[in-house]
Amino acid sequence: MKRGLAARLEPRRAAHPGSTRVARLGLAACAAGLLAACANASPDREPLRVFAASSLTEAFQEMAAAFEDASPGTEVVLAFAGSQVLRLQIEQGAHADIFASADPRHMESLARDGLVTGPRLLAENELVVIVPPANPAGIEAFADLAGAHRVVIGTPNVPVGAYTREALRRAEAVVESPGFEEAVMGRVVSEESNVRLVRAKVELGEADAAIVYRTDAVPGRVRTVQVPPRANVRARYLIGVVAGARTPAAAERWVAFASSPEGRRILSRHGFLADVRAAQ
Repeated sequence: MKRGLAARLEPRRAAHPGSTRVARLGLAACAAGLLAACANASPDREPLRVFAASSLTEAFQEMAAAFEDASPGTEVVLAFAGSQVLRLQIEQGAHADIFASADPRHMESLARDGLVTGPRLLAENELVVIVPPANPAGIEAFADLAGAHRVVIGTPNVPVGAYTREALRRAEAVVESPGFEEAVMGRVVSEESNVRLVRAKVELGEADAAIVYRTDAVPGRVRTVQVPPRANVRARYLIGVVAGARTPAAAERWVAFASSPEGRRILSRHGFLADVRAAQ
């Protein structure tokens, strides 16, 4: 196997040697990572390629394992990045069979252009504030963000960044602090291209606080501060089959599996709001 990007595509679990590869793609490396995934695919069978928002990483890794167990001979290649990055790659002709977006706008844009078919609601998520375990800035409530020295959020075009800005706008009335949105934005020292990079700034001690999805607030690695319900924003995850998918039958099975009771249980275990009863 080649070193560098190709070396990231390692077997996902020991029970399936040479099976699912996981490509964690940043903005600059996304296209090269996809080429590496193609180079490592089995030459005699076309794998199922799933493009998914970064926040779905652990849930989709578990889902891929269960899907492969239920579909012997099917290989799943997962590519994770910001939804906006994956949308751009699909628009530019990257090979994908499935797209799962953390923001309906990216899915709807692809559907309008005929690049994705049959998009449907997969799950929902919500925002929280995270701080380092020691919480040196003493942030105990959402309103305390205005007094933080170093806040990190997503860029405006990444879903978590768009949701964050909406939550800050809503919070003006909730925290009863005129100028709250402007005050918090004035404390922003970094804007990241996906939610995992936002979280990493807190984990590395480079931020006093950050706003991420609830599913990304890993106990022990960060502390969680709740966003007031009236200010919070529900992130809606949509999933659809990419037009021209090379494995359309497998793609339809993946969407059906992700929406099934078992798929929803996996999503729920990873903190997503996915009502199992809705699929029964």
